[in-house]
Amino acid sequence: MALNHKRKSKKKAIIFSISGAVIVVLALIVFLGSNKEPIIPVQTEPVKRRTITQLVTATGKIQPEVQVKISPEVSGEIVALPVKEGQKVRKGDLLLRIKPDSYIAQRNQSSAGLLRAKADLSKNELEFRRFENLYQKGLVSESEFDGARAAYEISKAVYAQAKASLDQTEENLRKTTILSPMDGTVSQLNSELGERVLGTNQFQGTDVMTIADLSRMEGRVDVSETDVILVSVGDTARVDVDAFPDRKVKAVVYEIASTAKTQGLGTQEEVTNFEIRMRILDKDIKLRPGMSMTGDIATETKENVLAVPIQSVTIRTPKEEISEEGSGDEDGAVAVSNNRPRRRRDKPKEIVFLVEGGIAKAAPVKRGISDDSYVEITEGLEEGNEVVSGSYKAINRELEDEARVRVEEPKKQDRSKDSKST
Repeated sequence: MALNHKRKSKKKAIIFSISGAVIVVLALIVFLGSNKEPIIPVQTEPVKRRTITQLVTATGKIQPEVQVKISPEVSGEIVALPVKEGQKVRKGDLLLRIKPDSYIAQRNQSSAGLLRAKADLSKNELEFRRFENLYQKGLVSESEFDGARAAYEISKAVYAQAKASLDQTEENLRKTTILSPMDGTVSQLNSELGERVLGTNQFQGTDVMTIADLSRMEGRVDVSETDVILVSVGDTARVDVDAFPDRKVKAVVYEIASTAKTQGLGTQEEVTNFEIRMRILDKDIKLRPGMSMTGDIATETKENVLAVPIQSVTIRTPKEEISEEGSGDEDGAVAVSNNRPRRRRDKPKEIVFLVEGGIAKAAPVKRGISDDSYVEITEGLEEGNEVVSGSYKAINRELEDEARVRVEEPKKQDRSKDSKST
């Protein structure tokens, strides 16, 4: 019995020893595994030569290049309005007529005044000529002669005033009939037959209608002050009109504003923009004033340049370095403030991550122009370098110099995008 008991005790001791060893080994594995550097999954793309077109994108409205707002110069009731909105008109066509009765009365009154002034002028002229003849013969005094001459001069002034008054009333009567100043379309009609309108002679006149040449349309966009310096007259553009989602419309920049438009002046929301006008070149599309649009203006194109995906370029701020020596002045002397170490902060740098043998290496770069997908690299890379192109989280947060990575296959959409660019 004692022998069996000893054998069982020994067997238990062996089992406990083996179990303890297994636990220790597992603990070591877990400990070592927890300290193992993580492997970051990434996608890569080789550096290639591409053609890059830099774009300035802005939103705005479609408007006619030429449009005229029709406002009467005289006030009154509209008694004729033979046009409708959307109707085409020719230069000289009747647009509207204002009730002329009061202006006819004024014209008649001025005409009568002119006749009276003309009669007085004739009478006083004859009187002046008679007194002039008598004065030369010494038959009338100088004062009598001067009186006749003064009456004649006054009559001439009254006649001139009466004639000017008649001309003005005739002009006002003429202005009661408004004709189209151009060929075009009634793009907007704001008044109705029988409505009273104000003239522009003394007031801010009523905008009765707008005549526009819809055969010559343009896109008007506001561009920020930082982007406007990139745009030049003659730059080509592609216009997306919201009403025609499946159509890209060709355009060309023909006018850039010299003066800025500022909104929210003096506030934190202050915005400074410049208006750019783009002539629409496609004539087979029926655009209407006020349609919303987005213009992509091609400001510069470079061919055969080294390029990487635009998301590959990121910014890293170097870690602060602590200097115990302080900072030197212009003479090379060292200045230490309160014996405290000085922190040197370098400026953030633009970098890409290269992949070599499963290791990511940060490479400082200098960039040039860019389009929607790729950015030109002017310094720091060579053709064929493998750069990290994804994921966004890896590039902008996780990756550091010398980090271990695992290259994954790019997504299908990435491969299709790459196949389209050459």
